[in-house]
Amino acid sequence: MIFVNKLNPEGLFFSVGIFYVLSGVYFGVTVPVQPMKVIGAYAIATGLSAQQIQASGLLIGLFLLLIGLTGAITLIGNYIPKPVVRGVQLSTGALLMAQGTRFIIGTSKFQMLQHAAEPFLSVQSVGPVPVGIILGTIGGLLTFLFLDSKRFPAGLILVVGGALVGLLLGTSQTVHRLSLSPGFPDILPYGLPSGADFTFALLVLVLPQIPMTIGNAVIANVDLSREYFGDRSSRVTYRASCISMALANFLSFLFGGMPLCHGAGGLAAHYRFGARTPGSNIIIGTIFVMLAIFFGRNSLTIAYLIPMSVLGVLLFFAGAQLALTILDMRERKELFIVLVILGITLASNLAAGFLVGIIVAFILLKWEKLSI
Repeated sequence: MIFVNKLNPEGLFFSVGIFYVLSGVYFGVTVPVQPMKVIGAYAIATGLSAQQIQASGLLIGLFLLLIGLTGAITLIGNYIPKPVVRGVQLSTGALLMAQGTRFIIGTSKFQMLQHAAEPFLSVQSVGPVPVGIILGTIGGLLTFLFLDSKRFPAGLILVVGGALVGLLLGTSQTVHRLSLSPGFPDILPYGLPSGADFTFALLVLVLPQIPMTIGNAVIANVDLSREYFGDRSSRVTYRASCISMALANFLSFLFGGMPLCHGAGGLAAHYRFGARTPGSNIIIGTIFVMLAIFFGRNSLTIAYLIPMSVLGVLLFFAGAQLALTILDMRERKELFIVLVILGITLASNLAAGFLVGIIVAFILLKWEKLSI
């Protein structure tokens, strides 16, 4: 989104970092921070302006604040059957695994636009074998070896190892940009969006994003947090999650960042790679804030050091972790609902899968005469 939509790197990293830190401090457990997928994907695919993206963040923040403060989200969440939640988690996991595979083999949209499997490495292959597949294979083996290690967390090994590869094999353009550029993010760097920007954002970005946010960022995320942390996640409620995301999007709007949310996929990633306390939020949030303040517009260069294939390994294992939550589904009807959501998600999108899944679940679970 920084490349395609010209978002402000300082504001983006700063708002993400603050959201991470405050989420960890308030909720008292590991809490994910991630971009809103529907808005992000559409914005990148169509090259939307920064003002339109900012307008969408403010509008969805207002919606989340409304359903959070009124308690409407609690009512909604209590009526969503568990198979629907599992379907959202399986579908999100499958999407993460697919995207991780694309990163490793070099076929993601970003890599295709850059015409390179590893756009920020000076070496693209070793003989006939693409370097991304080599790094992905090594990263996968290291993950298997250290996935359950508390002393040497697999995620930390992959990120640090990937960064070292970036330093050794990075392009001259990337390595030479590693310089300090201290400053503080500007307030409203693009000015206020116009009325037309708000109208467009509401119809094209916000309305399609809402079902996915409710399904994945609120209900599935809260369910997974309770499964992972038990009583320690008592503050992770539907209502608190909505208000948290609303405040984050107001902050992101102010500094020119991207629409932000929590999410089951991010939580599965953090948890599987060793993040089990709010300290993980504070550490990663502080890193993002420091990147924004000390490196400014050069902050994105730090991220470029980590090869795409290494990120792909992280995504793949996080997706697998999330997909495995369906193991508590025992009945054929329950599994059918899960698979309906997965199929529609793969054919269309997660929002559509979530909505259809709710309808199918209420029909199948209400009428006992129906069988699968």
